[in-house]
Amino acid sequence: MIYTLTINPAIDMNVTAEDLVLGKVNRTKNAAYSANGKGLNVSVALRYFGVESGIIGIFGGFSGEYILDVCKENGYKICGVEIDGITRINVFVEVNGSEYKLVNNGPLVDVVKQKELLDVINELEDMDVLVISGSLANGIEETYYEQMLNLCKLKKTKVILDISSPKLKELLNYKPLLIKPNDEEIKEIFGYDIVCEKDVIRVLRQLYEMGACNVLITLGEKGSYFYNGNDVYFCEAYPVKLKSSACAGDAYLGAFLSQWLPEQKNVETALTLASATGANVAESNGLGDFLRVAEYQEKITVRKII
Repeated sequence: MIYTLTINPAIDMNVTAEDLVLGKVNRTKNAAYSANGKGLNVSVALRYFGVESGIIGIFGGFSGEYILDVCKENGYKICGVEIDGITRINVFVEVNGSEYKLVNNGPLVDVVKQKELLDVINELEDMDVLVISGSLANGIEETYYEQMLNLCKLKKTKVILDISSPKLKELLNYKPLLIKPNDEEIKEIFGYDIVCEKDVIRVLRQLYEMGACNVLITLGEKGSYFYNGNDVYFCEAYPVKLKSSACAGDAYLGAFLSQWLPEQKNVETALTLASATGANVAESNGLGDFLRVAEYQEKITVRKII
């Protein structure tokens, strides 16, 4: 079974404003609230496309309880660690086609709760794949990633990493099944500039040689590339009017995994579905409703480069 891990979940509030003026009361409208977190979003997309998954996370306070309640009401298997702090609330404001992102750090997670989370992971006997997404919570050191991956190695659990941590470079030594960096993360973590397709192919091969079994690089409106050690694929992005980019990458990953796992096949279908899903979510508040995914998918092409 696939499990998704969100160490630092959130409630996302999406609103629209006509303008933002410093020092004045700025009225907003169209408020939409969603139980959120990168791994949680992956689970939602997986389910929409017919694949069930379990959700692991750290939750606290009234906001954490809200997220737990939403997940339980929707029938997800939840393995949660509860803390005394309050799960963060993020705010995304759309103003005339532009987006302001107000993202909080989240509550402190002490070493006792950190160990409790590792125990939760260790006790799951049906965990074939663990998707680790998003940031670490307050109080958790970067070395925590290594503790999780060592545990997964002992359990023979395959790991998928969608993280922005500088630690990602070292974690490739654990040979994760898949990593999904974007161009900014490639620059910040690995020091590689991506200007043209030749750069992308070079980076894909280098990340593979460093230990990643499969590499999926997303470039926003410029599309995405996938490499499995043999073949390189390019998938175009479907153009939409941006509403909020907050959940698009997570939904993209969930859609991709729904077609690619467990056999690690159907790459072209996985890429077109992922691209269509990311586009549909980007033009929506939160995750949206996925209702235009099929329409968009028919118009997206994949090119096998090598």
